[in-house]
Amino acid sequence: MIRILGRPNSYNTQKVLWLLEEMGTKFELELYGLEHGGNHTPEYHTLNPNELVPTLIEDDLVLWESNSILRYLAAKYSGGKFYPADPRARAPGDKWLDWALTTLTPAITPAFWGLIRSKPAERDMAKIAEAVARSNKSLAMLDRYLADSTYVGGAEFGIGDIPVGILTYRFFELPIERQRLPHLEAWYERLRERPAYRKCIMIGLT
Repeated sequence: MIRILGRPNSYNTQKVLWLLEEMGTKFELELYGLEHGGNHTPEYHTLNPNELVPTLIEDDLVLWESNSILRYLAAKYSGGKFYPADPRARAPGDKWLDWALTTLTPAITPAFWGLIRSKPAERDMAKIAEAVARSNKSLAMLDRYLADSTYVGGAEFGIGDIPVGILTYRFFELPIERQRLPHLEAWYERLRERPAYRKCIMIGLT
C-alpha cells in the first residue's frame, strides 16, 4: 500500500493526491505538516531531511520532492497514459512541470501567503501586488501556448498539467485583479470537468 505523508491543503501534496485519484491507485493519506505537525520530528527527518510534505512510502521505497513522486507514480501506475515512455512524447509535459516549479510557483506564492495565510495587519500589499503582476505575466505566456495545445503536454492530459493546474486554481480563487486569458480559461474549464480535480484541488484556499 502506498502511504502519503502530507496534508490535503498543501500544494505539493495536492499534486500527488490528484494523480493518484486520476489513476485510481489505492493509497493512505497520513496527516503531517502545518496544523497537523509531525514533520519536524526525528522520525520524519529520517524519512525526509527537508522536513517538508509530501513524503511517499511504498514498501522499502521512501521518496520526497513532489515532482519526482509524480514522475515515479505515473511511470509505474499509469501505463503511459499520463507520462509517455517515449522521451520525445513526454518532454513537453516535463517542460511545464519544471516551469511551474521555477517560474509560476515563485510568482504566485507571495500573493497566496499574503492574502490567505497572513492576517490583514501583516500583509505586505506591495509584495502582493508584485506577485499578482508576475502571476499575470507568467500565465499570459501559458495562455499563448494553450492557443495551440489542448493540454500543456499536448492533446492529452498528463502530469505536466498537475502543478500548473493547481496554481491556476489558486490564481482564479484569489481576490486579485486578473487579465483576460481566454485559452487559459478554456483549459481551466477542462480541468474543472475532471472528478479528481474537483475532489483534490477545488476545496477552497486555506
